[in-house]
Amino acid sequence: MGDELTTRLSACYTGVVHDVMRAMGLRDFTFPPEIRPIMPDMRLAGPIFTIEGRVDPRADAHETLLAWTGLLSKARPGHVWVSQPHDRVVANMGELSAETLKNKGVLGCFIDGLARDVDFLLEMKFQTWCSGFTPRDIVGYWLPKGFDVTIRIGDVVVEPGDYFIGDRDGAVRVPRAIAADVVEKAEEAIGTENKVRTAILAGVDPQEAYLRYGKF
Repeated sequence: MGDELTTRLSACYTGVVHDVMRAMGLRDFTFPPEIRPIMPDMRLAGPIFTIEGRVDPRADAHETLLAWTGLLSKARPGHVWVSQPHDRVVANMGELSAETLKNKGVLGCFIDGLARDVDFLLEMKFQTWCSGFTPRDIVGYWLPKGFDVTIRIGDVVVEPGDYFIGDRDGAVRVPRAIAADVVEKAEEAIGTENKVRTAILAGVDPQEAYLRYGKF
């Protein structure tokens, strides 16, 4: 079911998914707009596993690298890595980590923080969402605190197993419990939007088109 839902969600786009959830009465599901993809033309969608971290400048190099590689080993294929590092100083994604994740079947990552080795990430086409870049890594500075735990990014509370969809417009979280319903409604809305588009292109007045189909 998860793979099928990922495929169907990947065929949707954030605007329509947003509108569907807004109409369902949901709030606080749109991620901060300053977190951007390194490949804006590549949509990313799938179930989420979460990472939370903490800064510890007293940690030694071995400790941080041992913890980081242990974190990579837990990564789930067919999922999106969504991370709240609680830091905007060091990179929480880079070349070797992305190679590892891609080889494990991870679909991409979304980080409320920084990344590095961007040329390599682009070359391997590992979609990475982040708020900026830095050459500085986690060594002797940052440690993971939790895996598959509830995290908060901006106003969005993310639970493990929720769904993520991100495209050029931005990114949203779809609650796991209603993901199938949201995708079905989004597919229906896309069909309706296609009818509105056809009517507009045929010269129908926009207000008339809205009243006819109930969408614009």
